[in-house]
Amino acid sequence: MTASTPGTPAWVDLGTADLAGAERFYTDLFGWTAEVSGEYITFLRNGLPVAGAGPLYGAGQPTAWSTYIGTDDADAVAARVAATGGKVLVPPFDVADQGRMAAFLDPGGAPFSVWQPWAMRGAELFDVPGALTWNELNTRDLDGAMAFYQAVFGWRYRVSQMDGAPYIVAKVHETPVCGIQPMLPHIWPDDVGPHWMVYFAAHDTDLATEHVLALGGHIIQPPRSVSIGRYAVLSDPQGGLFAILAGNR
Repeated sequence: MTASTPGTPAWVDLGTADLAGAERFYTDLFGWTAEVSGEYITFLRNGLPVAGAGPLYGAGQPTAWSTYIGTDDADAVAARVAATGGKVLVPPFDVADQGRMAAFLDPGGAPFSVWQPWAMRGAELFDVPGALTWNELNTRDLDGAMAFYQAVFGWRYRVSQMDGAPYIVAKVHETPVCGIQPMLPHIWPDDVGPHWMVYFAAHDTDLATEHVLALGGHIIQPPRSVSIGRYAVLSDPQGGLFAILAGNR
């Protein structure tokens, strides 16, 4: 996985009600170190940036991980989002000399962001324990989501199956970059809205799940094995959802 190509997930960060608590939780869980600049934390693994965290900016906003999709023109993406049935939550703006970003809702209601890199390129380590390994849209309108993201980012798709349900792999230049799957009612309760899930790699999903519990987090979906490996969906103590995946080797 790489963040260098437009249309590829480039960064993830956590908006949280307890920034100090999030720093303690994630540095202990993943072995990250924290680089603090004002109210924003850049988490490092092996000295390379892997994720970020910052405070909540809106009243009632839930603690949540955000997926940033890379682009070379955030303003053009914002125009395509608005023209294709999405909503521009935060219009494109400059983040000092680091890059340009914007935040959106897709037509199904899933939030996502884009990152146009300048000095800050995005994550620089992937697919090793403690680093981002996959991003996945969970949606209640599979066809609508596929059409929307294809129009916005030019994604092509490979349609497959996972546990008897459709699983869509989005591709950029034939390279798989993320997944899209329907929110099945026996897995996702009605009060969980469409969302982008972030997956961090782990050596051992079961041990990592036990570690999450010991740190005050929660199990949303217990560890289970699928064709690509073993994963679990978890939450931090403030309710931020994330997944861990130990891929087949």
